[in-house]
Amino acid sequence: MSNFKSLVSGVGNLNKTTKYYDDWSEKYDETLKLWNYQAPKKSLKFLKETISVKPKNILDLACGTGLFGTELKKIYPKSHIYGSDISKKSLKISSGKKIYKKLQIKNFEQLHHYKIKFDLISLIGSMTYCKNFDKLFANINKNIKNNGFVLFTHRIDLWQQQGFISILKKHQKSFKINKISRPLNYLPLNNDFKNKIKIKIVLLQKILKI
Repeated sequence: MSNFKSLVSGVGNLNKTTKYYDDWSEKYDETLKLWNYQAPKKSLKFLKETISVKPKNILDLACGTGLFGTELKKIYPKSHIYGSDISKKSLKISSGKKIYKKLQIKNFEQLHHYKIKFDLISLIGSMTYCKNFDKLFANINKNIKNNGFVLFTHRIDLWQQQGFISILKKHQKSFKINKISRPLNYLPLNNDFKNKIKIKIVLLQKILKI
């Protein structure tokens, strides 16, 4: 992989994005380590500091090669972790890590169908590619337990462009904002990102319906 324009620009053609991550999959973990990618570890630290419950069933949307799943398994070794991603080659790598109970090839805006409801649904480092937040939240809402948690990261530059706080308010009948982090470095050793593009970590909670 030599062209990372898609990584900076974000939302694009689904087929091109799929090929982009398929082509990158074998070098993905190595590249992000070189860029000092800390979103999985920082997101998990944020989660641990905010909630005390241990989720039994977790859905890791856009799980890629399993970087966040690896961190989840370290602190929740007894949890059942499910994953989905658009990149078949990335899922092949994550499957080899023996983290996930089940993996699916799916876009995170597509409805996922499971026989269980999840205590935690995560979307780490992939909100950049969301075209339709209504579909994303509908998918999450369908698959999460009452009082379950939603953990995701989002770039601050895109947050501002999208008026993202308004998007969260639009879905406040289903999800309440539990906590939002301060701005954090995303890819500090990548020349396009460095200190220019930061992220926020967000924790939502599904509102109990009586």
